[in-house]
Amino acid sequence: MKPIVSKDSIVYFGQECYTALNTYLAEANHSKICILVDNNTHEYCLSLLMSKIEKEYDIEVIEIESGEIHKNIETCSGVWNVLSELGMDRKSLIINLGGGVVTDLGGFIACTYKRGISYINIPTSLLAMVDASVGGKTGVDLGNLKNMVGVISESEMVLVDTEYLSTLPTNQMCSGFAEMLKHGLIQDKSYWDKISDLSQLTLEDLDLMIYDSVVIKNKIVTEDPTEQNIRKYLNFGHTLGHAIESFYLTHPEKPTLLHGEAIAIGMIMEAYISAELLSLTKNELQNISEVILATFPKIDINPADYHSIVSLLIHDKKNEKGNIYFVLLSTIGEAKYNCIVSDELILQSFGYYASL
Repeated sequence: MKPIVSKDSIVYFGQECYTALNTYLAEANHSKICILVDNNTHEYCLSLLMSKIEKEYDIEVIEIESGEIHKNIETCSGVWNVLSELGMDRKSLIINLGGGVVTDLGGFIACTYKRGISYINIPTSLLAMVDASVGGKTGVDLGNLKNMVGVISESEMVLVDTEYLSTLPTNQMCSGFAEMLKHGLIQDKSYWDKISDLSQLTLEDLDLMIYDSVVIKNKIVTEDPTEQNIRKYLNFGHTLGHAIESFYLTHPEKPTLLHGEAIAIGMIMEAYISAELLSLTKNELQNISEVILATFPKIDINPADYHSIVSLLIHDKKNEKGNIYFVLLSTIGEAKYNCIVSDELILQSFGYYASL
C-alpha cells in the first residue's frame, strides 16, 4: 500500500514499514535510541520490532504500566527521569511501541524532553493505528479529565503493521473499530456502508479498511492541523463519550470502559441529538444505533449518574467562552461542528440510549 504523506510525517504500511525504518535509522545517526513500551507490548510486540532492525544500535527499553489510568504526568515524570539518567540528548530518538496510551504519552514526552526530540510511532492496537498515532496529537490526562495536557507535533513517521494485532484481545479490536465507524459517519457514507457489515471480513479487508480510515483522518488533519475548523469533525461521539469514559475511570465500582466503548455510546447519543437538531433522519439514527450495538453491547448507565456525567462536559477541550460545543451529523457522511446543545436534550439522549 502506498505511504500516506501528511504535513510533517509519513505513514507506512506492512513490510514497507521496516524498509523505511531501517533507512531512516541509518541516515539519521541518532546518538541514542529509546523504545517506550508498556508491559503488554514489551511481552508481545518488542521481539517482532527488534527482529526487523537490521543494524546494531545503542537501544534502551523503557517500560510503563499499561492502561489509561497510567496516562498522566506522574508517568511522564518517571520516564523523563530515566531518559536523563540514560544520557538521552537532543539527538536521541524515542520509538513508541504500543496502543493509544503509549503513543499519546510517548509523543508528549518526546515533544517536551529537552524542548523536543524526534519520535516514531508504531501503533500496536487497532485504535492507535486508525486514530491515536495519526495527526500529531500528543498528551496525557489530568486526573479524570481526558487529554487535558498536550501538544500537537507530528512524529517522524508512523509504521502500521497489522501483524501486531494478532495478540490483541477482542475488546481492544472493537475499541479501535469505533473510531473507524466514526470516520465513515463524519466524512464518507460509502465507507460507513462498507464497514457496517463485518460478517464477511478477511484480514486483507481489514488492512484496506485501516488504510482507508487513515486516509480519511489524514485528509482532515492535513487541511486543519491545529483544529481551528474541520478537524473538529473528528470529535464526533467524543463530547459525551469522553465524559462517560472519565466518569467510569474514577468510579472503580463501575464496569471498566475502553475508549472505543465509551465513544460508541457517545456516537449513539450524539446521533440522537443530531436527529433532534439537524437533518439526520430517524432511519439513519436507527441504522447508526443498530450497527454500533451489533459490535458494542449496551451498557446500563444508572440514571442517577446522568447529571454527574453531564457536569464533566464543562471541561471538554472544544468549549469556548463557557459554551459546550458538539459535533453533530446532518446526514451519514456529513458533519457540522460548533453545535450548542441544551442540557435538557443531552439528558434526553441518555434516555434514548437506555431505551434501545
